[in-house]
Amino acid sequence: MTIRSEDPKTSARFNKGATPQALILIAEDQIEIADILVAYLQRSGLKTVHAVDGQDALAKHHSLKPDLVLLDVQMPKMDGWQVLAEIRHRGNTPVIMLTALDQDIDKLTGLRIGADDYVVKPFNPAEVVARVLAVLRRTTAAGNGGERLIRIGKFQVDLEGHQATVEVQGQLKVLDLTLTEFKILTTLMRAPKRVFSRAELIVASLPEGDTLERTVDSHVSKLRRKLDTLGVQNVPESVRGVGYRFGGDV
Repeated sequence: MTIRSEDPKTSARFNKGATPQALILIAEDQIEIADILVAYLQRSGLKTVHAVDGQDALAKHHSLKPDLVLLDVQMPKMDGWQVLAEIRHRGNTPVIMLTALDQDIDKLTGLRIGADDYVVKPFNPAEVVARVLAVLRRTTAAGNGGERLIRIGKFQVDLEGHQATVEVQGQLKVLDLTLTEFKILTTLMRAPKRVFSRAELIVASLPEGDTLERTVDSHVSKLRRKLDTLGVQNVPESVRGVGYRFGGDV
């Protein structure tokens, strides 16, 4: 397989704001590809560990607790979808899928199961590094009690101040959101490319006992109307038959 390569030193420019010494688990059965990713990631100040198949990936995920997993779809013993499903069962480790299947349905499968991002082969290793660092920044901000802001495109959520804003024509507009609308927007912004099912949004965003999936549609519709009035369209974005994703300028 061809990889669009360049000098690994150029990837260092993406390292601003990255988690220092974060551990990246590379689950990739093609040694040449894994070696290139190791070189680029290490030159960006990240630690790496390599797994050669799906079972090895799950064993190292369990024992080493990596900060992020680069996960190939087509691997021996267990494929990437099976590994991703088990990682999601265990917790919220960020996962970026590596796939040679450049089809929307395959990307959608990964995002539906819970991938945070995907990269289609052949890829530029520097782009993979940039994606890794971006996901690390987002997940660190979401999980670190010392961090209070989530910024995606023109949107910003202040978790401590419980305020959401969006930039419209150069001006910052405060969104008048209910608690549930705020939680839905925050959940989607934490993984803006991931598709969340209605069931997942119920768990993350709705009050206890409010468990009807159509209730999610109602809250999303009201949130979307409030953004529409500001000229911000298709946020959140509907994914037919699956659920919702952020859909903004990621």
